[in-house]
Amino acid sequence: MITWRTFCIGISANLVVATALAFGLDLADRKFPPPLDKALEVSPEVIDANGQLLRAFATSEGRWRLRTTAADVDPQFIRMLVAYEDQRFFQHRGVDPRAVARAALQLVRNGRIVSGGSTLSMQLARLIEPREGRSLSAKFAQLVRALQIERRLTKAQILDLYLTHAPYGGNLEGIRAASLAYFGKEPRRLSVSESALLVALPQLPEKRRPDRNLTAAKTARERVLDRMAVAKVVGEGEAERAGLIPIPSRRLQLPAYAAHLAEAALRREPQVNRHQTTLRRPIQQGLEAVAKTAAAKLGPKVSIAMVMADARTGEIVGEVGSADYFDASRSGWIDMTRVMRSPGSTLKPFIYGLAFEDGLVSQETIIEDRPADFFGYRPRNFDMSYQGDVSIRQALQLSLNVPAVRLLDAVGPTRLLVRFRRAEVRPVLPANEAPGLAIGLGGVGITLKDLVQLYAALANRGRPVLLGDGIQGKPQPIEAEPLLEPVAAWHVADILSGVMPPLGAAQRGIAYKTGTSYGYRDAWSVGFDGNYVLGVWVGRPDNGAVPGITGFGTAAPILFEGFVKSGVPVTPLPRAPGGAVRIAQAQLPISQRRFTRTSNGLLAATTREPAPQIVYPPEGARIELGAKTGGALSPLALKLQGGRAPFRWLANGKPLPDMSRRRDNQWVPDGAGYSTLTVIDSAGRAASVRIFVD
Repeated sequence: MITWRTFCIGISANLVVATALAFGLDLADRKFPPPLDKALEVSPEVIDANGQLLRAFATSEGRWRLRTTAADVDPQFIRMLVAYEDQRFFQHRGVDPRAVARAALQLVRNGRIVSGGSTLSMQLARLIEPREGRSLSAKFAQLVRALQIERRLTKAQILDLYLTHAPYGGNLEGIRAASLAYFGKEPRRLSVSESALLVALPQLPEKRRPDRNLTAAKTARERVLDRMAVAKVVGEGEAERAGLIPIPSRRLQLPAYAAHLAEAALRREPQVNRHQTTLRRPIQQGLEAVAKTAAAKLGPKVSIAMVMADARTGEIVGEVGSADYFDASRSGWIDMTRVMRSPGSTLKPFIYGLAFEDGLVSQETIIEDRPADFFGYRPRNFDMSYQGDVSIRQALQLSLNVPAVRLLDAVGPTRLLVRFRRAEVRPVLPANEAPGLAIGLGGVGITLKDLVQLYAALANRGRPVLLGDGIQGKPQPIEAEPLLEPVAAWHVADILSGVMPPLGAAQRGIAYKTGTSYGYRDAWSVGFDGNYVLGVWVGRPDNGAVPGITGFGTAAPILFEGFVKSGVPVTPLPRAPGGAVRIAQAQLPISQRRFTRTSNGLLAATTREPAPQIVYPPEGARIELGAKTGGALSPLALKLQGGRAPFRWLANGKPLPDMSRRRDNQWVPDGAGYSTLTVIDSAGRAASVRIFVD
């Protein structure tokens, strides 16, 4: 007879044993945890500004394993997966007793393992800790690991890991890699037919690979569709229609865009799995296609680089470092957007901008295009011919060399380089050489990215903008004086917008300039509309000559095609700022009707009077005129000495209403900020000061 004392002792002993067993199991679980850390290794990804995949890199094991969550996948696929693989996934704790019982009964009846009764948790255990062969011991190990995994992860986390690690044949792991490789799209857009195939493949990934065994893949898909119809996950008619859709018979390459930028992002942060860029995949795809097609037409060893940026923010939205990253014959691995090359004539617009800013010329000012000698430097035009007298507008549109050098001689090459520094651009001069007139024709080194940064200022009304590096983060604005005054920048953009498009290209309303370096080594074209600026370089990475390439004939067609294929909408150029007007040649002041200089470098004059000099306001003055109060600005008194009457005053390149014989005048600014005041006497001599109005 069992006494109460014996009963209590027995209960206590059982509790002790149970407690000890539970403690032991917990200790074992902690001492031998599942290798979940290993499961966290995924393929590094480089994505665009909107999260679209640009390029992925294989894992250290050579696997394409892209991190995937249930939110990245079509919900219908999730329902089909759970219904086919683990109907009670959301109810059990890692092991489904019913499935285990069914598998045991099949083992007894058939004398072999027919089905393993595996849950998704058990399958995940097998994926992160592979074991050779199918055996009872291996199955028991999976069962234990599944229990351990369920203790540590939520159902959502388990499902995400399965979606990331499920095998799909070869080195494809995870539904996202499989969807991209077999269907060329993200898994959130899967159809019923595609979902059924991707549910079926992980059971026997090598035997059912559609690129290796199309028949087996089709049979497996039909089995899944039949079961989905029975389970009413999909309708019978829908399953039947899905079974008629062809299965892809080849494997596609995963996206591999922006190769140079992707490599740079990976080098910068090798431990990061997801690298954000400012690129936009549709733009990048279009530019890469244009570069590859154009390079094929140009022949071997020729490469192409392109940079497209948002002129307002400085974000790089498309960047092509070479025509084909994987083409060794073109040295495709070299990122030509960052290599110093001679810019040819592409810096000329900034020379003209300074001349407009100083009031030396207007668009219809006549300038000579004839042979000239600048202290031993004798520039010649590209076609070795001369146009004679031309307007400033024609000289820039035709990219004539002699007029550009005449203006550079007037504004000064050092001053031009100083202006470039306002945009954080520093062209490289030849070793041991001071800035000279050759700068205007390409006698410096500059990168395509820096050239686009300069033109972004033109598109941005003269305000400099710092281009980003294309990798995570937004570029910072440049807190500096403008590269060019808004009126001067508008005049340059207005002229460039009138350049005829290349043969066969439609007019897109863009302003653009071309350039060809000495010896046919570089062909350039840079253009912009109201939002975007695009730069194109064509040449050989080894700096070899490419006979026949020119900026207009070679690079400009690529520029126009790039704007079209990028898909960006055409945006009109900015409206003219206050004071920016075209003045007919007959209405110009006498001093601005023709630009000439004497042998000593002064503006041509035939008078003994001293040159005019502005005595008020002085150079660099900061003058309070009431701009801070928000009311009307007070007039500013203008005074000069010397010169020969009558005098023409210009404010920011715009002539004041009337010429005057007086040596004093008044001017009411349009608003606060920097302004340039210029006075020109009847002999054509000029003086300028730069002030800041408060």
